[in-house]
Parts: sequence; structure tokens; C-alpha cells
Amino acid sequence: MDTSELKAASARYPKPPDLTPAYGTAGFRALADLLPSTVFRCGVLMVARSLKGGGNTGLVVTASHNPEADNGVKLVDPSGCMLEQAWESHADRLAAADTDEVVCAAVQELFRTEDIPYGTGVVMVAHDTRPSAAGLAAAAVAGVIALGGVAIPCGLLTTPQLHWMVRQANASAKHDEGAYFGALADGFATLVGRSPAPVQAVVVDCANGVGGAKLRALAERLGPQRLPLDVRNAGGAACSGGGLNDRCGAEHVQKERAVPIGCADIGVGGRCASLDGDADRIVFWTLADGGGMTLFDGDRIAALAALLVRDLLAALPADEHTPTVGVVQTAYANGASTAYLAGLGLAVVCTLTGVKHLHAAAEAFDAGIYFEANGHGTVLFGQRLVQRLHELPDDCEAARDLLALESMVNQAVGDALSGLLLVEAVLRQRGWGLAEWGALYTDLPSRQLKVRVRDRSVVRTTDAETRTVAPDGLQQAIDAAVQAAPGGRAFVRPSGTEDVVRVYAEADTQPAADALAAEVMRAVHDLAGRTGARP
Repeated sequence: MDTSELKAASARYPKPPDLTPAYGTAGFRALADLLPSTVFRCGVLMVARSLKGGGNTGLVVTASHNPEADNGVKLVDPSGCMLEQAWESHADRLAAADTDEVVCAAVQELFRTEDIPYGTGVVMVAHDTRPSAAGLAAAAVAGVIALGGVAIPCGLLTTPQLHWMVRQANASAKHDEGAYFGALADGFATLVGRSPAPVQAVVVDCANGVGGAKLRALAERLGPQRLPLDVRNAGGAACSGGGLNDRCGAEHVQKERAVPIGCADIGVGGRCASLDGDADRIVFWTLADGGGMTLFDGDRIAALAALLVRDLLAALPADEHTPTVGVVQTAYANGASTAYLAGLGLAVVCTLTGVKHLHAAAEAFDAGIYFEANGHGTVLFGQRLVQRLHELPDDCEAARDLLALESMVNQAVGDALSGLLLVEAVLRQRGWGLAEWGALYTDLPSRQLKVRVRDRSVVRTTDAETRTVAPDGLQQAIDAAVQAAPGGRAFVRPSGTEDVVRVYAEADTQPAADALAAEVMRAVHDLAGRTGARP
């Protein structure tokens, strides 16, 4: 393998000497100025993945809900899903190589160990709205070209759009942006076509990210009569005094329970939603009488999706094979939501934090529903179920609606735009407002905290991250704190992207949940060491 061109190109993107990139739950993230070498090498990696997988791969330059000064890269497998987990170690080795010679040696070793055929890989490259994004996307393209690949610049896209496009391209289906908007709009039109419910406008906070322009394009495709949208924090001239993810967006709303900037005029009971910076998360919210915010997070979105899928499947003609339906959660899911879903007669599975883990578990069902509490999720349909739906008569309304749902809801990854339509379709079909949605169950009081540590790897977990195995004594301290709290539940886990340990606590009352979280935080401080803590 001749690596002379790769070596020359790599020399233009030297790795900062103190940078040690680590693949997190969804790729690499750091301050944008540190990332050109990492993104270049990810371009190289995805050419190899394309050759191994036999189809297009994808790369999105984005740091999702992180501050504007950060950036990162998310990698898309030929399936359209996130990078296969077995390849994450290859990404780590390549990104951490200290010299151009080591980069070339790592690529040669990759081709040997994975038995990759030589050829021309194809990588689709997109980016978000960060000032650093276009330059980093150019570094990714340079990496693709350096290994003899073909880069397809896709420009400004949401992360889910690129996932969808890669999946469609490798299925030899239409995969341009117009086809994406058409799939969502047509599916939504079918699902709400017979709904007698009045149309209520939705205020959507787009975090001053890429989702703003894309949501406006989707709204135009839908038409104001079908779904009126009031798009806020759309970026550019539409900024409301803040930048990307600055006091706005899904992360801000979910974690801080605070009204986003640019939405101060929303009245009590207004129907509102917030996207994150790359539009792969969505949460809903409203202002309550007497002050405060009522949050409708990913757990509640999963409950709506589960109701819809369960009822539509029950309406299908009897068949010898009863479709399996499961809901996948993480330990962050509120205990009340888990009990509610189990009460619907559905299988409920708890897995590790991170979309890649939830997605894999959901694929085990004919219809798999997953949403993290942060609003990232989707509904997956297995091929066996889809084939059966296509075989049913055209006048079977349940089959028609399920196929519309399968088209509307992104089958590759969580997608805030399709999530918005999913929620609106279910509420419209059932004639519900936010009050009825909120009445499905009552959340147990909870509290989340972050403890900054020098090295997050000192905390190791097991049992889907619900128990710690290191450092010594930490789990015993957590158990003691939980035992003392009425209705207590708590766990800690190291972040996948930064040196913090996340604390989650539940209890029968909010003061008890707050106290439990504080006690667990003190245990992390004492046994793992910290440099500071904040909620």
C-alpha cells in the first residue's frame, strides 16, 4: 500500500502535541481549534469503512448541544446508523497518532486486520452552522481524497438528514433533501388526514442551529393549514441575542428547566418544543399556571409512540406471527415512565447510555421504540413487519398508518424534525392537548448533577451503568444514601465526552431527591476526586 500521498496530506493537519482524542458516545468533540487533525483522519477512516462495508459512509462536522466554540465529528456507517462499535477503537488509534508516519502505519494495520479490499470508497460530508464547521469539513474532504476516496460534499444538513441520506443512497433510493422532506411530510399527512382535532400552532426553539432553516423548509412543505409553526432561535439574522445553544435548545430546557431566550412572550399553556444544535434531539414544554415549566421529555415522547404503535398493531388482521414490540430506555428514564410502559403490556429494556446502545437493542423487536430522556430517539420497524404491512390490502387503515409512520420517523437515528411530527400526529389522532399527554403518569421527583473530575475513567460501571465497580467503596456509599432516602434510586456514570461524572437521583419528594443527589455527589467527590461541581 503506497501511503506517500496520505503522509503528505497528513502533514498539513498536524495533531496538537497535548491532544489525546477519545471517541465518546457519539464521536469526537473538543475546542474547534484543536480538531483539524482529528477530522482529517476521520475522513481517512470513513473511506476504509466504505470499502469494508461496500457502500457510502457519512461524516457530519458538529458538536451537537455543545457551546459554539466547540466542534466535533459524528460518523455514519453504510447502514445509515452510527459507526459500528467495533470500529471505534480504530478511530481512537488513528486520531491519537502522534506523527504522519504513525498515521500511515495505523492505516496499513487497519487494512490488514479488517481485510479491507483496495478500491474507491465514497464518503458523504456535511456540517452544521458553527463558524468552524466549513473549515473542518474541508479537512474531512482532504482526508477522504488522501486515501483515494470520493467525497460528496452535502453542505449544511442536520445530523439526522445525513444519516437518512446515507441509508437511502445505499438502498438505491432517492436520497436528496427534497426526498427527505417529502418522506416526512407525506407520512404526516397520512397519519393526520382523518383527524378531527383542531390544529394548534407549535412554537419551536431551534437553538440557533442548523434545525432552524431545515424546519422552515419542512414547514413550507407541510403547509400552515396542516401544522402551523412559529420558528424561534433559527440562527443568523433570526438570533434572539444568543448564539448556538446559548440559553436555548433542548439541552438547556431539559437540564435547566428554563425558558429559552427569545421565548419570553410565550403564554401559559403554549405548545412549545426545543431542538438541539444539530437537530437530533427534541423536547416539548409549556409554562404552567403559577409559574414554572412543565417538561415533556424523551420518556414522554416514548410513551406517545408506544401508544400509537401498540394500537395500530392491535388493529391489524390476525396473523400466525404476533409482532414483538419493545421500548428501550436507559437508567436516566424516570421510574414512573418505566412503570407506565410496562403497564401497557410492552417489553421494557434498559441499556447503556448512548444512542448506539439503544438503537441496537431496539432492532431486536419487530417494532422497537427508543428515546433517551434528553429527547434523542426514534421508532424502528423490522423488515419482517414492513413486508407484512405491504402485503395487506390497500383498505387496511392500520397497515397504511404504520407504513406512513415508518416513512415519517427516521429509521437510521434519532431525528428532531420527525420527532416533532410524531408527537403532533399522536396528539392530533387522539384529540389530546398537553394536559392529557401529561396525565399519562406523574414523574417521580429527580435531580441530576455533574461532578468535575481529573479523570473520568476512574469511575467504572456495570449493569447498564446502574452500579459502579470502581473506585472501591463508591457503590457502598451510594447504596447507603439510597437506603436512607424514601423511595430512593441513584446511580453515577462517567461522561462519554468530558471529564465529569454524572449523578442521577430519584425519591418520593423533590427535597429528598435533591438531598440524595447531593449525598451521592459528596461520595463521588471523596472517592473519585473533583475539580468542581455544578447542576
